[in-house]
Amino acid sequence: MKYSEDYLSFLVQFHGSRDYFECHEILEEYWKEIAPKERDSHWVGLIQIAVALYHERRGNKKGAARTLAKAVANLQAKKPELLELGLDPEMLMNIFAEVHQRMLTESPYESINLPIADLRLIEICQFICLKEGYIWCSKSDMGDAALINKHLIRDRSDVISERARQLSLRQTKMEDRP
Repeated sequence: MKYSEDYLSFLVQFHGSRDYFECHEILEEYWKEIAPKERDSHWVGLIQIAVALYHERRGNKKGAARTLAKAVANLQAKKPELLELGLDPEMLMNIFAEVHQRMLTESPYESINLPIADLRLIEICQFICLKEGYIWCSKSDMGDAALINKHLIRDRSDVISERARQLSLRQTKMEDRP
């Protein structure tokens, strides 16, 4: 089975660095390239999983539970796609049910591992992790503020600049109207 570089990178970040914010960024860009209009894509479900875990780890249990519920609703209908990604859909849904319950009861965050059924995929990811200095299936470093609060410390100058450019374009169009 051939997996995209972006999906491999997602898995490495998910199980190696535990950088769920980066997981979200990686898959969102990939999804926008290959299926941007498919809001119910399995890629969206995986993005939502990363977002839910990011929020849970930061203590936003209610937001995490809502996002996880959306992801599960999406992914329950995508079992063939999950199989193509080397995942075990039944085990995945069982894990998410446990995680959702943990979020609802406001139990402490615990790192999870996606149930990868393709042993070759695990080997590939372990090799990439080793190369990038990560330990496959390690737990989140709860003392790493940069990891836990990444959305607060990232450089957003390009996003802010693009928003200003779009606003300027809209204003110009409004001024040009009769």
